[in-house]
Parts: sequence; C-alpha cells; structure tokens
Amino acid sequence: MTKPQELQGLIGQEIGVSRWFEVSQARIDAFADCTEDRQFIHVDPEAAKATPFGGTIAHGFLTLSLASAMSYDAVAPLDGLTMGINYGFDKLRFLAPVRAGSRVRGRFRLLSAEDKGGGRWLLKQELTVEIEGADKPALVAEWLGMQVVAH
Repeated sequence: MTKPQELQGLIGQEIGVSRWFEVSQARIDAFADCTEDRQFIHVDPEAAKATPFGGTIAHGFLTLSLASAMSYDAVAPLDGLTMGINYGFDKLRFLAPVRAGSRVRGRFRLLSAEDKGGGRWLLKQELTVEIEGADKPALVAEWLGMQVVAH
C-alpha cells in the first residue's frame, strides 16, 4: 500500500509492471461477440492471412480493456482506499497490432497526483502496453483515476 503523502515522491517513477496476459483467438472472438465488432481482421483467420498482418489481430479496445486487470496486478492501492473510479484518458494512441496468440503486459508510471480534498486523489498514470518480443508497444495512454481514501 502507498500512503497518499508518499505520492509526490513517486511522480515520474515506474510504479509497477503487470503479469503477461495472453490474447488468444478465443479472447478476441469473445470480445467481438460482446461488442458486436466482428470485422474480419479480428475473427476470420483465413481472410486475415491476406492482410499485411498475416493473421488476425486483437481489437485496440480489447487491448485497452485489459488495463484494469493490469493495474490491479501492478499498482499498489493507496492506503485506506475505499473506491477507485476510472476518470478517463488525456491521451491514447494505438501504436502496434496485437496478433492473436500474443502476450501483453502493462507498465505504469505515475505522472501526477492531485489532492482534490475529502480523501479524493486524482492520479494520472502513463500506461504502456508491451507486446512480448516486439519493439513497439501496442498502446500508450495517459490514464486518469480518482482514488478515494478514508480520511
């Protein structure tokens, strides 16, 4: 657990790295069903072979949706945390495709921590989702989260 008064000293530092998550074709298909985004590049391995990717790739939003699980894995909660609220993104870029069967993980760096009063802390973290064995990350985002601690 991190104490809120320690946050300022962590700004600019890497605060955690998640475990690897497999992005299997089954996971891609389930996401396609859930979101009704069944573009062939995601769900049709035969047709996707003819593309520059040479096979199916994950939806960018599927990769992004793993961010919460990555965060739970990698980032220590604030001491006294009662609730965390997804506050959105200041920046989000999809930089490289995640091919079916790849593994990804999240790397987190604290960019800012604002005391909003009443036990509320607005944290901005840089999230980099790495693809195992790849030079380029799948995505980079500036993610905002409101952490509410008992005071």
